[in-house]
Amino acid sequence: MMVSSAAAVRDYLIGREPDMRALLEQLVNIDSGSYDKPGVDAVSAVLEQRLSSLGFAIERKANEACGDFVVARKAMRGVGRVVILGHVDTVWPAGTVAEWPYRELSDTVATGPGVGDMKGGLVMALFVLEKLLADGFDALESIAFVLVPDEEIGSVHSRADIEAQVRDADHVLVLEPGRPGNGMVTARGALGNLFMHAHGCSAHCAVNYRNGASAVRALAQKVAELDDLSEPDEGTIVNVGVFQGGVAKQVVPAEAMLNIDVRARTQARADALLERIAAIARRQEHERVQVELRGGWTRPAFTAEHNRGLFALARGISAELDFDVFEVEPTAGGSDGNFSAALGVPTLDGLGPVSHDICSRRETMEIPTLASRGAILHEIIRRIPSLNSMKR
Repeated sequence: MMVSSAAAVRDYLIGREPDMRALLEQLVNIDSGSYDKPGVDAVSAVLEQRLSSLGFAIERKANEACGDFVVARKAMRGVGRVVILGHVDTVWPAGTVAEWPYRELSDTVATGPGVGDMKGGLVMALFVLEKLLADGFDALESIAFVLVPDEEIGSVHSRADIEAQVRDADHVLVLEPGRPGNGMVTARGALGNLFMHAHGCSAHCAVNYRNGASAVRALAQKVAELDDLSEPDEGTIVNVGVFQGGVAKQVVPAEAMLNIDVRARTQARADALLERIAAIARRQEHERVQVELRGGWTRPAFTAEHNRGLFALARGISAELDFDVFEVEPTAGGSDGNFSAALGVPTLDGLGPVSHDICSRRETMEIPTLASRGAILHEIIRRIPSLNSMKR
């Protein structure tokens, strides 16, 4: 029977820090934006090789629209199924690494595209699994490590596959970056992706101006109204992040598009918000410009109700390590944990290394938290079989 303690695991991982940093550099220096299929698959391949050497069976579902969906599964002899959710894509397009490669700003801080979100979490989880298996851990029925290829664009191609993997799980552990100060996530709001398209009539602005009907103008009149729907203090966000339209300066634009990021703290608020946006889209600004709204909620909201047992376990482990983790207020940010938690599966999110300014060129990861947060992940997995909250 294993007698490992959280402190012993942390010390072990501190000793492996050079190896973790080397693998992290390798992964960060692979461009793997969500639309960069070769790069996404290359990151998965590195992890597959390491997981296969640990005895994990690799299941790869080919996907032409994005990277392949990969599940590494280890059968054991105990009770309970744990799923670790990770993603191998980043928000950064091909060519980013050439301008901004992995770099250690100090002994404690690393930067680079996706260093925190979430290549640091992937590396941490891999070394945790190596430690568990080296110590003979087999008290679960199975551990599945899911590598999602398109999380940063809403997992639009992977949602059904993710839900199929988590539906029968007893617990789901999500490797999104830890919040500054050692925060973890037990609840998230709804997240949506909307497209508002306008179809007008083109014309040369000098010759036939009145024959034109500007799609850009029609949508421009709606942008401020959409922005006014945001209530950040209430967790409601409507962000027109992309406005495209027109083909040349002398042409009245016949086509225009808004890409809108929408977030709400609860599903009820989400549904009400979508109706208000739809009403703005329906209101006609020009009789010859038609506007249509596409898209919807890509990630359902979830509450902390089923997840506090896992958080209590994590907090107890952190106390053994002489620091404290805290429960983040329900966040407007989405993750693949939305899918598992919305199905009622106990889910703990934000388990990865502590990171700052994710999805910006200022993104950094606290290197020492690879060991400290890794020890928490290790001990959660090791102690889950003793939890009384098993579904079976």
